[in-house]
Amino acid sequence: MFRKFLVSCVVLATVGAGIAPAVAGESRPRPVRSCADLVRTFDVPDARTRVASATVVTGATEFCDVRGTIEPNIGFQLKLPTRTYQGRYLQYGCGGFCGIIGDPAFPQGCGPSFGDAAVAATDDGHQVSLENGFDTTWAANNQKARDDLFFRAPHALSKVSKHIIAKFYGKAPKKSYFTGCSNGGREALLLAQRYPHDFDGIIAAAPAAYYTALIGYEAWIARNTIPNDKIFLLHGAVMKACDGLDGLVDGQIDDPRLCEFDPATLAGQLTDDEIARVRRLYAGPSDRGTRLYPGGQAYGSELSWTFWLNPTPEFGQAIAAGLADNALKHLVYPIGQPHSSLATFEFTVREFRRLVSETVKANALSLDLREFRRSGGKLVIWHGAGDQGIPFEGTLDYWQRLTGGRTPDWARLFVVPSMWHCAGGDTLTEFDPFRELVSWVEGGRAPFRVIASGRDQAGNVVRTRPVFPYPLRAKYDGSGSVDDAANFVAAPGFGFSDRIRWAGEDLYYRPGPVAP
Repeated sequence: MFRKFLVSCVVLATVGAGIAPAVAGESRPRPVRSCADLVRTFDVPDARTRVASATVVTGATEFCDVRGTIEPNIGFQLKLPTRTYQGRYLQYGCGGFCGIIGDPAFPQGCGPSFGDAAVAATDDGHQVSLENGFDTTWAANNQKARDDLFFRAPHALSKVSKHIIAKFYGKAPKKSYFTGCSNGGREALLLAQRYPHDFDGIIAAAPAAYYTALIGYEAWIARNTIPNDKIFLLHGAVMKACDGLDGLVDGQIDDPRLCEFDPATLAGQLTDDEIARVRRLYAGPSDRGTRLYPGGQAYGSELSWTFWLNPTPEFGQAIAAGLADNALKHLVYPIGQPHSSLATFEFTVREFRRLVSETVKANALSLDLREFRRSGGKLVIWHGAGDQGIPFEGTLDYWQRLTGGRTPDWARLFVVPSMWHCAGGDTLTEFDPFRELVSWVEGGRAPFRVIASGRDQAGNVVRTRPVFPYPLRAKYDGSGSVDDAANFVAAPGFGFSDRIRWAGEDLYYRPGPVAP
């Protein structure tokens, strides 16, 4: 949840890529006022804003660096290109519990006709230190701060950024985009659901949409850990048993649901307790047969457990434990009611229901996106099949309920084989559909494939693989390197049923049918 989500446009700029000439070919907007003149208070409705500083930063892209606060306490950074702006706005989501403004990067390699977008990010209404990124004490008795994290801050920032952009350039942005992973992916879905006019194009990556259940899930995996040396042993056995089940032995499992590996085959190498823990990890939490989360740890994801389930020097503790313990102590129960902790949380339907009244505010489970579709919005959801932090099965469950298994003309889902949470993996480590989203929004061409890539430790690309809209999958055509995307074609998926029966099925919200 704390990995930075970056955007790279590569060759997005060409008209051949589907960019509408009306955007790329129009005269470039120029600033109509100085950067320093933005240091003031802006009376944006329901988002009064004080800009504390606005300074020109030189470099590859010269920009006005705007920093300020949206009342009551939403910190933000907005970068306004002074020479290369072409009318686009890109807003980033934030990961984990936020609290830190991630430096909003300009999309890289977009070319001259794309120019540089105005970019922004926020801390979602509270501030924590880099040394204590799991801190949630700010939420213990502050409902406004909770609500800013749960739903308000990304919407408020979109209003404020567009207001300041209009003041600086003399006109509002022509097209607006949002991209985020993990909690940022949750924010992305929430914006499409609750604020359907904020953005023209949205990328929701590995979305933490099931907030009510996700904290309990993190507690589940944090209480079922095994030592790292046993994790390496387990991963080798899983890959040996399941790598070829997708039709190709290539070091990755395209769909973990194909695998039925029994950890008991490692008896004598794993203890009985470790075998039981591994089984619980793959199965996910439940209470007397009722699932408490729509998913479990993916077969093939085991190497990522070494830093998500077990402590690392980088975070000082296991990520799952840090997320679960801090959320249960200060964030996910209603203020004034008894809270819990990683050590005391009970995996029961009763305890799950205790979380609903507060965390339903953060869930992004609405199945009614009709207004977003009617406004012309385009949505790309993607998820790594080897995600150790947020099981990809939950996203498939949401997609099935949203679309009925169809592929609508306004949304696409991509499942990236073997990829971990937001980035990284055994083979495929990067996936970025931003250029395809912009081509879709501005050129009308829906994405049929996006190329995922894998890099070695030196940063060299060692594998490329096409990812097709779910449920299609990439199939080797029988010739050439399996590390070259050119040697794969689209094929039907494996035919799994994506809808999952679980304790939170009443949390989906559908007031009416969603049109395809």
